[in-house]
Amino acid sequence: MISDWTGRERCVVLGEYLIEHATTVRVAAQVFGISKSTVHKDVTDRLRHVNHALWQQVQELLIKNKQERHLRGGEATRKKYTAKCRLQEENNTSQEKDRQKSIN
Repeated sequence: MISDWTGRERCVVLGEYLIEHATTVRVAAQVFGISKSTVHKDVTDRLRHVNHALWQQVQELLIKNKQERHLRGGEATRKKYTAKCRLQEENNTSQEKDRQKSIN
């Protein structure tokens, strides 16, 4: 968790982090230990008045993230159910082995 702003505006630090890492508001919030709402407010409202050029870059990234969020969500769902199916298969295999042992 990053909490040392070293005298700079928090919105600038957050904006630079988002651009440098091409990441999401959610990830930035986790890294800095603040809420997603705070990150979003800082980079959409406050940053505009502090560093307009950085604000424009962040806006482009936020638009890109918004356009891609359905893909990230779909990928997360696929991973979730792939893991769930794999676990179910392992349980079924284990149960089958237990049945075979009890028969013999």
